[in-house]
Amino acid sequence: MIQVKAMAEPTATTQSDDPQPALAISTDTVCFILDKLREYDALDMFAEPAEETDNPLESEDVDETLEKPEHEFENAPVLQELAAFIGDLPDDEQIDLVAIAWLGRDNNTAADWPVVREEAAQAHSARTVDYLLGTTLVANFLEDGLALLGRSCEDSASERL
Repeated sequence: MIQVKAMAEPTATTQSDDPQPALAISTDTVCFILDKLREYDALDMFAEPAEETDNPLESEDVDETLEKPEHEFENAPVLQELAAFIGDLPDDEQIDLVAIAWLGRDNNTAADWPVVREEAAQAHSARTVDYLLGTTLVANFLEDGLALLGRSCEDSASERL
C-alpha cells in the first residue's frame, strides 16, 4: 500500500505543479508577434496626428474630414504583415494567443491557464485579428501572460542562437 501511495503522489504532483503548460503556439511565434506590435507601437509614438481644426464640421469637405484616418500610419506595412501573420495561424494557436493576452491582462496566475484558455476557445471567432490588433496594450498583456506561464522572449531569443 505504501508503494502504491508513493507512486500516485508524484503523478498527481507532476500534473498540477507543471509551471509551463503545453501551448499550441510556440514562444517564438508569440515573440515575433510581440516584436511586430512593438514596431507598430513605435510608429504610433512618433506619428503626428492628422491635421485637425477646432471644429471638423467647419471643414470645407466634412465627409472627407470625418473619414480621414487619425494617423498616417493606419495602413503601415508592419500592421498589414502582422494581421496576415495572425490570420494565417491555425485556430488553436489563435486561441492560445488570445488566452495569453487575457492571462496577462487580468490578475491571473499560471494556475488560471486552463480556465482562461477554455474561455478563449469559446469566444474564438473569425475576428481574432481585429480583436487583438484593436486591443490597447496587447503587447504588454502578451508579455505579461508569457511571464506568468514561465516563458519570455529573452529565453526564446537565447534558444534560437
